Amino acid sequence: QVQLVESGGGLVQAGGSLRLSCAASGRTFRSYTMGWFRQAPGKEREFVASISWRYGSTYYADSVKGRFTISRDNAKNTVYLQMNSLKAEDTAVYYCAASTVLTATAYLNNYNYWGQGTQVTVSS
Repeated sequence: QVQLVESGGGLVQAGGSLRLSCAASGRTFRSYTMGWFRQAPGKEREFVASISWRYGSTYYADSVKGRFTISRDNAKNTVYLQMNSLKAEDTAVYYCAASTVLTATAYLNNYNYWGQGTQVTVSS
């Protein structure tokens, strides 16, 4: 069992930056592939980024590639999402998720555990 708690959301102007954190409970954090998803009002939850547990390989949605960076610190049981050059369309609730799949994955159904989400609002 893994419990996930996101933090770091807030209000930022377009072009600005935020860093989201996701703290995980459990000693097996390093065995999980981690991902970030987001959900805007009236839209489905969509993939943002993922990082594998073994080699730290990463995978990004085209919409955030080059602007967002996912990383993990297994010693701190934490995964991060550095978001730069934010746009109004990045406004959403951002969710952290954990998966037992070995490689970075964009498929929502591959994720077994989810956090409660943190709101990111980008003003234009």
